[in-house]
Amino acid sequence: MKAKNQQAVSPQVVAQADKIAKATQKPGQTKEQTRLIAKGIEKGIAEYKKREKAKARERDKQKKRDQRDKSQPEETPVSIDTMPRQTALLPWVLLGLSWGGFLAYLLMA
Repeated sequence: MKAKNQQAVSPQVVAQADKIAKATQKPGQTKEQTRLIAKGIEKGIAEYKKREKAKARERDKQKKRDQRDKSQPEETPVSIDTMPRQTALLPWVLLGLSWGGFLAYLLMA
């Protein structure tokens, strides 16, 4: 029975591990030793695939974070420097009109 965190290795990985173990077999090496080497290679391949899958998941998460950050525009506070020139002149024009109206009222009275 396999442990909870250990997943079954695919037949392709087993075949690949056997092929590698047989290719590196030394003269006088028993079948049992070759089988143990193949098991070690299987574990190595499984661990490599597991790590690569985790890296790919992390890259996908980072890509989604980057896309989400790009889609949300940054809010910049509006200041006089960033306001159009007509908008910046409006308070002065209104102040001049109010003073002009006040002087006209005083002169008529």
